[in-house]
Amino acid sequence: MEVTFEKMNSKMATAILDWKYEEAYEFYNNEQTVEALKELLDGSYYAIINKNKEIIGFFCTGESARVPIGNKFDVYEEDLIDMGVGMHPNHVGQGNGFEFCTCIIKFIEVNYPSKSLRLTVATFNERAIHLYKKLCFVKESEFSNGVTKFLTMVRK
Repeated sequence: MEVTFEKMNSKMATAILDWKYEEAYEFYNNEQTVEALKELLDGSYYAIINKNKEIIGFFCTGESARVPIGNKFDVYEEDLIDMGVGMHPNHVGQGNGFEFCTCIIKFIEVNYPSKSLRLTVATFNERAIHLYKKLCFVKESEFSNGVTKFLTMVRK
């Protein structure tokens, strides 16, 4: 997969906030709000651009990659690199996830050597959990915000 990573800008962020996922994954839909735009522009987000100059996804690291309520359950205590990913709705479910995530992992590992990766995923997203297991992530902990259950997975 030929991709480049570019620091998120407002044009990219606005486009990403308009993405709409199919039923069962609408949990990942966003809205065009000042707060949502501000988060995508906080410096921790990168857009993933394909050879046709299209945004096919994004990723973030650090605090932005965490589910805030997880702090209450101490799931982020260990000093790891948190990563969050999002793929354009037109590209999900087509077998591109392994290569897509491998590119992100390689980029992060070059920029944050010697640290293990952690991600947080909603437990209903079995498709993503299956992918993360193929990428050598293992379940670490589980928590809930009262509506949605999440698990953290670590790749050491």
